[in-house]
Amino acid sequence: MKPEGQLFRPVKLAQFPSAVKEFLASSEASTDTTEDTTEDTTEDTTEDAAPGTSPGTSPAAAPRLAPATVGVPVPIDGRADLAQSLDLAEQLYDTLHRPRPLDLGIVLGADRLPDGLAELAGPLAAEWLPEERLADTAAFLRDRPGSLLLVGCYDRLTLDPVRSLLFATYRSRTHALTLLSGRDAASLSWSIAKQYARPAAAVGAVGLFTDTDRPPHLPGVQVHDDRDFERVDIQAAILGTHWRKVAFQGHGKDDSVNLGEFTICGLSPAAEARPGLLGPRCSYGLPCYKPEDKLVPLHRVPAVEVVLSACNSGPLADLALYDPKYQLLLNALDGPARTVVAAVSVHDSDRPENVAWMRAALTGGDTVDTLNASLAGSHPYPAFLRFGLPDATAPAPEPADHRPDPLLLTVGRRLNALLGSELLPHNHALRPRLTKLARKVDLWVARPTHLADQSAAEIQASLTADLQSLDHVLAGQVAADPEDELMNYPAHFGDRSSLDPEVREVTCHCGRPAQEFTRRGLLPQILDTVCAVCMRCGDVTFRLPQAPSLLAHSADEVRQGGVLEVRAELTAARTGPVRLGLFVPTYLRADVTVEPEHAKVRAVGGRPTDVAFRVRFDPATAPQAYYFTVFAVQDLAVSTARRHFGVLPG
Repeated sequence: MKPEGQLFRPVKLAQFPSAVKEFLASSEASTDTTEDTTEDTTEDTTEDAAPGTSPGTSPAAAPRLAPATVGVPVPIDGRADLAQSLDLAEQLYDTLHRPRPLDLGIVLGADRLPDGLAELAGPLAAEWLPEERLADTAAFLRDRPGSLLLVGCYDRLTLDPVRSLLFATYRSRTHALTLLSGRDAASLSWSIAKQYARPAAAVGAVGLFTDTDRPPHLPGVQVHDDRDFERVDIQAAILGTHWRKVAFQGHGKDDSVNLGEFTICGLSPAAEARPGLLGPRCSYGLPCYKPEDKLVPLHRVPAVEVVLSACNSGPLADLALYDPKYQLLLNALDGPARTVVAAVSVHDSDRPENVAWMRAALTGGDTVDTLNASLAGSHPYPAFLRFGLPDATAPAPEPADHRPDPLLLTVGRRLNALLGSELLPHNHALRPRLTKLARKVDLWVARPTHLADQSAAEIQASLTADLQSLDHVLAGQVAADPEDELMNYPAHFGDRSSLDPEVREVTCHCGRPAQEFTRRGLLPQILDTVCAVCMRCGDVTFRLPQAPSLLAHSADEVRQGGVLEVRAELTAARTGPVRLGLFVPTYLRADVTVEPEHAKVRAVGGRPTDVAFRVRFDPATAPQAYYFTVFAVQDLAVSTARRHFGVLPG
């Protein structure tokens, strides 16, 4: 409910305890005065709770309040910056409510905090525990599952105990971590007070400002990238919009985020510099490294949620690079934002995180859960921390696992070999098309672009279309010129390989025993090759791993002027189209006609398929021993099977 007067009531520190009691009394949930018709859906949800949120803490199930008569008190003695933030917050929030409490709460350094502060935080957790319980975090987490709220001034957010809590709750379905903090007791009180506020319905803008990516522009999101920084007044765009959520992504340190010539600045106008601590250039009287008229003071950004998607934008107190006076995180907490999301360390945020965050921002997803889940395929640690109670209405996403489709990786390795092994000369006819596909595969495999602009199904469809086209050209090249450099791959790769000790007993197409073995490439651009050798027929088959296998069946002899019926036995590695052909040695080609010249079949992976060819011989063909070669092309790999036969006098 909206109180009489301002939502946030500035008070003197001496008045703070009594003001807190008055606020809590006036805002206490009462079923007698406000009927709560929200269905209770909190039972037995611990097992399926999303990481980063409390089991059973959907904001939709939060109790309604009786009409409040006073605003949330904030002690701002001597803090003109906080007074300005209170005024700015009145433009973003229009009602007060008591948020659904997290399961557990712990106040850090409670003996150093003013009276009334712990009481103001009281409704934000269902149960409060003493700080001493964190002496053994493993035992604490084992005994007390659920969501945990840590409340304390910034200097208490140190490696011990936050790191162990952060890692233990990362990806957990039974634990979650949320923090409320500030540079001092006044700032901490302000962070707590903001948790009782609800954004006005008119505050719905979502914005992404990135200096490291050019993401797609999703409907409903204002996206600004490096191209805009030279033609748009970014400072005015940021400070002149009431944001529901706004994210800043760029390079920087824990004091700033670079957006072209514009800079998100962490300088606090109120905090005193601490002697002996390192500071940025301006702390030593030097001008800023960026144009000072393009600085964006973070505490003046009118946003309900601020996301600092830069490395080390929210370091723990004993890991910070700079004096707290210049810290981005603390400056954001001093501002009107109810929620601040910052990076506790380095991370690889790029296109996937930007796209995931935009989608989550539009659908009620939690920023920390979304970003950490997206980054899970890049590094094994949590990158982002949440300062402010979770208010997600959508379930948390599953952790990402950057594992492109195996076919994509197989094709990528074959392209690298064809283009980088010197098998094909620089002027080979296939090089331009292979190079073009290699660029596309590189983008599809790279994490920043994999699945960011296309779905897995779209990538698969585009890849298979390219492969079908290239396989068609490749098969035609081999049929027209069986001596093409490409057909020398068994010798070229084999000369740069070592023999795998595993040898398999197989049956040659002549019916006799044969041995199949693999040569392992010694260099990254050298592919493994698989060969089968028969004591009568010699090296009868060559192929690449995960390529079609072939056998060639025919009669041992044919008469001059006769027809040799050939049955190619194909077993494809995967289901899909395979192109086949047959050729004879150069000295026999003028005397034969091959029917058909080439064939295309849709093979089922692992299931043998027969393809028929007919070889017609001229009556004048010299009687002697010959051979023919059947080849199959799939996914840029050429497999061959050679069969010996003899021509007898007619």
